Amino acid sequence: MCQTHALARSIRRSALQMVHRARASHIASALSIADIVAVLYGQVMHQRPAEPRWPERDRFILSKGHACSAVYAALAHVGYLELQRLEHFGLDHSELMNHISHHVPGVEFSTGSLGHGLPFGVGKALAAQLRGQPWRTFVLLSDGEMAEGANWEALLFAAHHRLDQLCALIDYNQLQSLGSVAETLALEPLADKLLAFGCEVLQVDGHAHEQIAAALNRPAIGQPRVVIAHTVKGKGVSFMQNRVEWHYKNPDDAQLAQALAELEADGA
Repeated sequence: MCQTHALARSIRRSALQMVHRARASHIASALSIADIVAVLYGQVMHQRPAEPRWPERDRFILSKGHACSAVYAALAHVGYLELQRLEHFGLDHSELMNHISHHVPGVEFSTGSLGHGLPFGVGKALAAQLRGQPWRTFVLLSDGEMAEGANWEALLFAAHHRLDQLCALIDYNQLQSLGSVAETLALEPLADKLLAFGCEVLQVDGHAHEQIAAALNRPAIGQPRVVIAHTVKGKGVSFMQNRVEWHYKNPDDAQLAQALAELEADGA
């Protein structure tokens, strides 16, 4: 598992540098999902970085498209992109837009408006089922995004068609743009709701690589799988953790230096 921990650390470091350089937002969201993304790209998904459109690849959709810096960083560190291209993040006319773009090699679908990624992923999973193809579809959503009705319609459809090649992961850090999820629109009892919609539901520590990998690699049981990943927004940087303002703020020079130093010291 050392490989995925090293990848997660590289993702966090690169995402911080990208957001700082571009004076962009959503760094806390990227840090929140870094471990999930590292396990997906470093251990779980079947992929060929040299052949981004390989027909048998597993599909990954980042529904919370604002956290794209983490995925762009992962793509670069596993070989889809040259690392130097990360320096173009957020620049005018760059393919590395501030919400994830399908123009980037390895990205399946552009997202930004929340609630679109899971319905798209359900369509991908249905296509695999109808064609008898073995590839899986993974969709990573935010917890606040679960207020979107399109997600619940998609889950109903997926359960009805027994799309067990679909796995949705919910980044449950319990904070969204302006406050807590509980204060904005409470989700609990989330697991019970998902079970009632016909899903297989697993709960993991979203920063424990072994738990994430085990949940994603479990044999299919004829139901769409939803993994509730309990995470910390801003994970790995002390002054960003569980602080809602870092949904939009970007680090200044001193804050970037402190954040990078903390990652290096903690091995986060």
